[in-house]
Amino acid sequence: MKTNFSALLALLAANRALAQQACSVTEEVAPSLTWSKCSAGGSCAAQTGSLVIDANWRWTHTVEGYDNCYEGNSWDSTLCPDGDTCAQNCCVDGADYEGTYGVTSTADSVTIKLVTENEHGRNVGARLYLTDGGSKYQLFNLLGNEFTFDVDSSNVDCGLNGALYFISMDADGGQGKFPGNQAGAKYGTGYCDAQCARDLKWIDGTGNVEGWQPVGEYAPDVGTGDMGACCAEMDMWEANKAATSYTPHPCVNNAYHSCSGDSCGGTFSADRYGGTCDADGCDFNPFRQGNREFYGEGSGFTIDSTSKITVVTQFINEGPGGDLSQIRRLYVQNGEVIGNSESTAPNNPGNAITDEFCAAQKAAFGEEQDQFTEFGGLSHMGQALDAGMVLAVSLWTDAHANMLWLDSTYPIGESGWGAERGPCPSENRTPPEIEARVPDASVTFSNIKFGPIGSTFTEGEVTPPGPGNPPVATTTPSTPAPTQAPGGPIAPQWGQCGGQGWSGATTCVSGTTCTVVNDWYHQCL
Repeated sequence: MKTNFSALLALLAANRALAQQACSVTEEVAPSLTWSKCSAGGSCAAQTGSLVIDANWRWTHTVEGYDNCYEGNSWDSTLCPDGDTCAQNCCVDGADYEGTYGVTSTADSVTIKLVTENEHGRNVGARLYLTDGGSKYQLFNLLGNEFTFDVDSSNVDCGLNGALYFISMDADGGQGKFPGNQAGAKYGTGYCDAQCARDLKWIDGTGNVEGWQPVGEYAPDVGTGDMGACCAEMDMWEANKAATSYTPHPCVNNAYHSCSGDSCGGTFSADRYGGTCDADGCDFNPFRQGNREFYGEGSGFTIDSTSKITVVTQFINEGPGGDLSQIRRLYVQNGEVIGNSESTAPNNPGNAITDEFCAAQKAAFGEEQDQFTEFGGLSHMGQALDAGMVLAVSLWTDAHANMLWLDSTYPIGESGWGAERGPCPSENRTPPEIEARVPDASVTFSNIKFGPIGSTFTEGEVTPPGPGNPPVATTTPSTPAPTQAPGGPIAPQWGQCGGQGWSGATTCVSGTTCTVVNDWYHQCL
């Protein structure tokens, strides 16, 4: 009996050593956020969730006191000589969302501020996850559906990224996989992405202590460890007021999993392509694809980033239960539905992400690595979308590449197709420079809706964008404008052409076909 009791104590001690713990010096009161779940036909029901800030931003201190386990960009070597001991000694605390982190919300919107001065120092940006209002993250099954949101990027300058995206995190923040984890989704644990993030303080329920090194002078609060956290990622909106892109990133194993060292690949490793997640993804950036007049500040652009924008993303599959075949983007602004920009890159036409578009893009841009195709392309990405993904919103600076890959020329000094991603300058954009220049920068996301294709926004005539101003004289035919035929109206490309209850045009403009998306929504494709 004594032996069995001793074994039990040892087991309990081992579980506690591996536990990621939570404290409550500051009460955790996550801001609520209302979003809408829509049904075919367009009726939507309000859903109440909340937003939790990632564990990386939280105060990490001793379980029994107030001593910092992590300060600046270093772990306390006494409290955290290794990951398991660190998890036993330390905890993540509750958050004062507005006072400490610059996060404010209304009923259906959230705003993230860049720099927030507080009594404990200074905070930069934030990353938040939508929960079900309880102890789990809200999962969205995106395959065969659409996701819509409003965004105000008018106060997001060059070099910043106000992002909304999905990742294949565990709904419980890892509590099920790592028994004894007391923090979980309520405290923002379990992050992962296609870069196999190694800048996380906590991975697999333990401290990412081994091999931890400061990132450098541009990120005084950030470091990287030997461990990384990987999973599939769907970037819905990476943008500032000068440039925007959306990008799928599949992984060989789409679900959350950890990795070690440079075998992680991605941003934080010596070999970017050494891992099993698609670090580059297949991005659609209108500027990069040749249309320099599609997105930007002012009425001279098709999409004016100085005003609120409604962003619609449709995940088209090949019939019920079929593979993902296309990721389509639409915009609504000032009551007008606007089709995505048409690519004018050589031999790379299109305005949606398909396997064909992605393969042609790699060739057009001279990119030798094509992990997107290697790791299964849209079909494999669709499996992640179908399994359920967690919604994240963030505002951040980039200490590794100064966000040049989003809105400027990258790599610096390169020219030709694919190098120019936006109109922003390449100088004076390190994180400290940006934080000093625009500390009050902010992004606002609102009016989130999710449902079957055609259910989350008011369908009208889709305005095709002009060809823009490509960097070289390469053009593709513009989309034919809808016309009135003798037999009745003509539905435009991407417009609705049928479905239960539909009374509008049923004939599509020349060059497109009325395609059944679901029983209630047929679309000219």
